[in-house]
Amino acid sequence: MKRLQLGCGPNPAPGWINTDWTPHPGVDLVGDIRQGLALESGCIDHAVAIHFLQDLFWPDIPGVLREVRRVLRPGGVLRLGLPDMERAIAAWQRGDTAYFHVPDEHARSVGAKLVTQLIWYGSVHTPFNFEFAQELLHDAGFHAIVRCAFRESASGIEGITALDNRERESFFVEARA
Repeated sequence: MKRLQLGCGPNPAPGWINTDWTPHPGVDLVGDIRQGLALESGCIDHAVAIHFLQDLFWPDIPGVLREVRRVLRPGGVLRLGLPDMERAIAAWQRGDTAYFHVPDEHARSVGAKLVTQLIWYGSVHTPFNFEFAQELLHDAGFHAIVRCAFRESASGIEGITALDNRERESFFVEARA
């Protein structure tokens, strides 16, 4: 079984083909996914991207999703973990400063914490909610798009949730190629 981790950063996973745009020990494919993946079409059984897509600019995301679909075998699964904009807004609305991972020395008010976390100090270029992710996945040719809980999968693929993290601030989506 071939498993692909997109945007692994300095945390490559053993037993996965790990990709990132910066070289780190254990990264198998170094490059900009917007330029394509050096993989044959249909060679990957499933792919996982945890807190990766939001760092891309919106105009680049449809092409990236099409490229991931290209390398997935027919019926292969893509699992996404994305920052949950709706959960962050709900925390802001109820005044829950403890929800945010932003220290007081960087932002004191709940509104400042919301904005800082949503853009994560400028590295987040595209905020997400489930409807937006669903639309982008559909437009890239994916189907059977479902929202999943942390460490739960609708795919039945063993180990597909192994890379899940950031439960409190994330939502998870699975889609089939």
